[in-house]
Amino acid sequence: MQKRSNFHFTYPTNIAELDLATMVSMYRSRGEPRRAAPGEYFCCALSHELLKEGKYWFGLYYAQKVWDELVTKGSEGYPLTEAELTVLGLVFMSEDEPPHREYVERNSKVVDKLSYLIVNDLRGFGFLVEDESGYLRITPRGEKALHGIARRMYDKRFLPEMIDQSPRPEAPKIEQAQRRNQDQGNLFI
Repeated sequence: MQKRSNFHFTYPTNIAELDLATMVSMYRSRGEPRRAAPGEYFCCALSHELLKEGKYWFGLYYAQKVWDELVTKGSEGYPLTEAELTVLGLVFMSEDEPPHREYVERNSKVVDKLSYLIVNDLRGFGFLVEDESGYLRITPRGEKALHGIARRMYDKRFLPEMIDQSPRPEAPKIEQAQRRNQDQGNLFI
């Protein structure tokens, strides 16, 4: 399905390069107000106006007015991206038989570390509930958030066609180099 708008939050395209600690730190600090050092300014990523204080998002800064416009209806202030649309959509589509957390994380179209954080956050914010076996269900709050981000991106309520169903590319496999001289002993025994 063709997107109608790109006016929403997005994760950096090279987020997979981050180690887990850095990713968690940046993820947890998104949306925090940050003040520029004395004599310094930030620039809003969308309006391009200079700011003394801005909301932080993975190295970018947003003016409060722009941030408020980026937050979608029904999200209760939670910054939603296409990844959250996918996670919430996968759970929403399978209401008759709830999907397992592993399935949702694996099919979220983002790196595994990030999908784990997203599912935990959506659960913690009350958009998803997880039972003791790891099966996920969407809450009424989650449905409102899902429809809100779907309307922002596609100009209509959520439909299954909004989720990219193409398989995620597999990680390249690295061949193990063979020893040339098999007679040499192992020094690390």
